[in-house]
Amino acid sequence: MPARKVVTGRSQEPHRRYAEELHRLRTARGLSLRALADVAGWDPSLFKKLESGETPGGPEVAEALDEFYGTPGLLLAMWEMAVGDPTQFKEQYRRYMVLESEAVSLWHFGVSILPGLFQTDAYAREVLALGGYKGKELDQQVAARTGRRMLLEGEDAPPFRALIAEAVLRTPLRDTGAWRQQLDHLLEASERPGIALQVLPDSAGLHGLVSTAVMFLRLTNGTTVAYTENAYRGELIQENAAVEQLQRAYDAMRDQALNPAQSRKFILRMLEEVPCEPSTRAE
Repeated sequence: MPARKVVTGRSQEPHRRYAEELHRLRTARGLSLRALADVAGWDPSLFKKLESGETPGGPEVAEALDEFYGTPGLLLAMWEMAVGDPTQFKEQYRRYMVLESEAVSLWHFGVSILPGLFQTDAYAREVLALGGYKGKELDQQVAARTGRRMLLEGEDAPPFRALIAEAVLRTPLRDTGAWRQQLDHLLEASERPGIALQVLPDSAGLHGLVSTAVMFLRLTNGTTVAYTENAYRGELIQENAAVEQLQRAYDAMRDQALNPAQSRKFILRMLEEVPCEPSTRAE
């Protein structure tokens, strides 16, 4: 994969970034506009307009191209940012997603749910349904969220450190099988190079981020920004003093967390506590 590139002022604009990504994916396959149209089923003029930024097209095109290129949910998420629908993404979150896709390293603390980059489809669906999404809109949001997992794949994936409060691992999904799959996925992710997962045990007591989830993004220019989130709102924080204060709280928590090896053993114990699905006996 190509090296993570420095973001230009132009490509930070969501509509332009979507157009650039469509062009990059097509040319990487060595396809002409007509050849892509023959495979995808739309007129070549539409893809020309998409790649020139003349139009973002519709969600059905983004979904079809996600399937064709093997980028599940990624292009749909970029399309949603490009059209700027306020019912889909608030402005600060759209800005955060752009920065996340270009970050050179990431640190996260999950106080109540797993980070989106670790969520399985079933986990994301239950969380998003609690937020009021349903039907086709829920399907789109699940695809957009879980498509972000691709950020942690590939040779140029940014390093990712995740602190997860013990309470997160003791809050299962309603579906036992889906919860087992989520824990299995978490274990698999924790063993990948570049990913450090640590569990913050309840015995650590109160801490500086007791009610706040936070993601830190180290950017290509050397600065760090933070995105904090609770059940009702999210906030992108770029002011140096505020980011540093959050980082000090994060570092203090990391010092009290289980190390990565101990954390994997903890997750294994949680997995062992999940009831096995009853076997189906033949009548």
